[in-house]
Amino acid sequence: MNKLTLQGHITVPAKDLSAVMAELPAHIARTRAEEGCLLFEVTQSPDDPCVFNVYEEFVDRTAFELHRQRVRASAWGTVTEDVERHYSISE
Repeated sequence: MNKLTLQGHITVPAKDLSAVMAELPAHIARTRAEEGCLLFEVTQSPDDPCVFNVYEEFVDRTAFELHRQRVRASAWGTVTEDVERHYSISE
């Protein structure tokens, strides 16, 4: 099994920024509690409040895919429906 790393950023539409900010702490806490999550960081850019840098490490692709399934069915998945995602994934 290979560790999976995701890094990049998301761009949040201004209309959704307050909802994303409200849900972000719970999303981070839930993700960090997932089995297989090694590291999960989401930080707002100091240059643009609508841009959030994302860095994730999971023990393997299976753990990452389980994370993605949970996210799709979560409040975070709902509030980030219109977010632009710019990621690279490596194993």
